[in-house]
Amino acid sequence: MNVPHQALKHAHLKVLDLNRDLVGAGSHRLGAGFLSAQSLLDGLQSPLDSSSTEDYDLVVIGGGSGGLACAKAASQLQKKVAVLDFVTPSTQGTTWGLGGTCVNVGCIPKKLMHHASLLGDAIRDSKAYGWNVPDQVQSDWTTLSTAVQNHVKSLNWGHRVQLRDKNVEYINGLGSFKDPHTVRVKESNGTERLLKTRNAVIAVGVRPYVPSQIPGAVEYGVTSDDLFWMKKSPGKTIMVRSRPLKQFDQQMAELVAESMESKGTRFLRKCVPVSIEKDDRGRLVVKYEDLTNRQTKEEVFDTVMFATG
Repeated sequence: MNVPHQALKHAHLKVLDLNRDLVGAGSHRLGAGFLSAQSLLDGLQSPLDSSSTEDYDLVVIGGGSGGLACAKAASQLQKKVAVLDFVTPSTQGTTWGLGGTCVNVGCIPKKLMHHASLLGDAIRDSKAYGWNVPDQVQSDWTTLSTAVQNHVKSLNWGHRVQLRDKNVEYINGLGSFKDPHTVRVKESNGTERLLKTRNAVIAVGVRPYVPSQIPGAVEYGVTSDDLFWMKKSPGKTIMVRSRPLKQFDQQMAELVAESMESKGTRFLRKCVPVSIEKDDRGRLVVKYEDLTNRQTKEEVFDTVMFATG
């Protein structure tokens, strides 16, 4: 979402940034112009009167987990609430529905695909327990991805129904501030409208980072925003990141890496990508530098995925 800095700098509007402070937490991390969750709730206690120029008690910009929870909680206080949610296409043009990262391109599809992988292992292991299964078990990407996407779409619809049931207005539009009490909305059909509101919550989350300084990264690289919505199997894939499970206990992380290596995953340690080009067959030629000896190498892949934060 586009939130002009100048509009916030001088705003006296009660604005809660859910990326920096969760509902119910204190205000010690909130900067100038941002009030605590309790201040927001205090502002919602007094109803709009007949002389008020605001159309809403609260406008929430962002329809992910935090934004939806905030909007539904405010509606339970009998407040007039609107939720704006709009997904700017990824570098590869991927978009999705209401619900935010977790529902569409995070926890939910990831767990479903992880479960599918475990099922493959279980089928192969089942022979030792008397199950008569073929030696070669094949997976079908189209069937898997369709099932995952259909489940995600059902959750999108469920969130819309919940908002309707709680009398929260859902607007599929991109929000920005015109002034401290006016949110400009550019809807998906191209029309614009202005929403007058007493309070606002910014709950837009973040998007994956693609290092644009690497030639070809933006043009050809995918992220978690794209992976679960790909129409064909990723095929031979290289994933760019730092070390495995960087923020986790490293002894456990190495055990995970060893397990992955035993199943065929290669780790190109201390290597950094230099460039990505597409060859005549549509495959991706990745050049990378081995930092241990400063040699530049190259290899061909079907998919390059960036998991760089």
